[in-house]
Amino acid sequence: MTKEMFGEQDATYQALGGLDGLVKLVDEFYDAMETLPEAKRIRDMHKDDLTVSRDKLVCFLSGWTGGPRIYGDKYGSINIPMAHQHLTIDENDRNAWLLCMKAALDRCGYPEELKDYLLEQLYFPAERIRQVSKYYQSWECYRGFFCLQA
Repeated sequence: MTKEMFGEQDATYQALGGLDGLVKLVDEFYDAMETLPEAKRIRDMHKDDLTVSRDKLVCFLSGWTGGPRIYGDKYGSINIPMAHQHLTIDENDRNAWLLCMKAALDRCGYPEELKDYLLEQLYFPAERIRQVSKYYQSWECYRGFFCLQA
């Protein structure tokens, strides 16, 4: 399959191996987050038990890659950037998240075209999360709710 074919209907979902493939990818993603030193800060943003986080990411990626839209059935509607607005996320955090995904994609042995496509596409929501976080952290600081001055 060529890079141009990903994103058409369920081509990406199928190329990842369907739901079973997504479960493996997400397991590898969170395993990378547990072990990569660059990911310590983003790992610390999560609960100790990653069971729900793993399931939410699988459900989200299922619909996002063109597969069944199961997130809403289990967890309700979602706006990914707004779901992360309470966190302080900077460029290093965004890059660490993408590094974990790259490691997971590598460990799963997907073709280079698929890995490149996914990392390019995942950059956009990761960057949007960072932007929304920055906005809300600045707004909260402005409003005086909390503002840690260095």
